[in-house]
Amino acid sequence: MSLQVELEQHRNVLIVRLRGELDHHTADIVRFKMEDAILRGRCDHVVLSLKDLQFMDSSGLGVILGRYKLVKSRGGKMVVCDTQASVKRLFELSGLFKILSFYETERSAVASLEVVS
Repeated sequence: MSLQVELEQHRNVLIVRLRGELDHHTADIVRFKMEDAILRGRCDHVVLSLKDLQFMDSSGLGVILGRYKLVKSRGGKMVVCDTQASVKRLFELSGLFKILSFYETERSAVASLEVVS
């Protein structure tokens, strides 16, 4: 299975929706698209919506952590929402939920960032 990356800007929030598998084969695609959107766009914050992400490995965790650091260095915040159970478990085991907030829905994630803006 491949990976689809959908980007949408809502005010100053970049919404990134991933579908498929985020692994060592597709990590560079996500890295490039997210960095390009963050650096070119007028977005301060990122919502990572993983509702349709079926699989993720350590390469995916690395990409997410790297983009988190980029957003944070620019004074923004990144949050995660709508994850499948297996992907959520990977976040928990890796400790990423200690630095990233998790929301059940994309709407609640966006709303949380609009308060910060």
